Amino acid sequence: MPSVEQPLTAIISDLHANLPALRTALADARARGARRFWCLGDMIGYGAQPRECLELVMALCSPSAADPEAPAGAEPLLPGVCLRGNHEEALFDSAAGFNPIARAAIEWTQGELGAGGDRVRSMAYWDFLDGLNPTHEDEVAYLVHASPRDPLREYILPRDVHDTGKMQANFAAMRRDVCFLGHSHVPAVYYEDGRFFRPSTTEGPYELGFGPGARCIVNVGSVGQPRDGDTRLSYVLFDGKSVTFVRLDYDHAAAAAAIRAVPSLPERLASRLFEGR
Repeated sequence: MPSVEQPLTAIISDLHANLPALRTALADARARGARRFWCLGDMIGYGAQPRECLELVMALCSPSAADPEAPAGAEPLLPGVCLRGNHEEALFDSAAGFNPIARAAIEWTQGELGAGGDRVRSMAYWDFLDGLNPTHEDEVAYLVHASPRDPLREYILPRDVHDTGKMQANFAAMRRDVCFLGHSHVPAVYYEDGRFFRPSTTEGPYELGFGPGARCIVNVGSVGQPRDGDTRLSYVLFDGKSVTFVRLDYDHAAAAAAIRAVPSLPERLASRLFEGR
């Protein structure tokens, strides 16, 4: 399938209730001319501001997309997309398979979505989350949270470039020539012919491959909890044929302080933000 020119789209993933990081990413994407937003899931979990992050994503990714923090006179947004991640799934299903730190964050988040007793607002959060799908596709891109063959749970990591069977199975499950995902929190591009690319800073645009042998899987990294040894948030800009990786500093201290102010959230969730792990 050939590339198709599209409006500049900011693709964000794994926000994990990190409001300072999310606001930084959104402001940067606006400044770079993004006209719509795709969120690949895991808006909540780990961080201390799930409601605030949900409010922003709900506005950005609705059919009547709007940016509540856009500067006056900003061009209206086009409708966005938001997927269900495994942390959203755990809110409804069970966090039993999570490690104790992640499970503690999910259990605390379930209470937070009560919206302080505001039943109408609480129902709006839960209705939005319940309506999310684990995949989405348009004429060019296939969107998942985790992997093409297991959209909610399978990790794709740099070491998997050596696992030919795993990569072939995932390319076989792709419904478009380009697949965008998150989940591992490690930005990278995996090509069907075995090529592999890891961005080290803000860089691009890089034209993507289309058609047999040139297809690719793009991990956009994490806005809220990077895990590639780089503490800067990560997201991607996509115009239908090329991607630009964006890495940005944000106020780690503010995000950590918000976590530390919640007794139910483990200290490790704050300290790891300064490590990129």
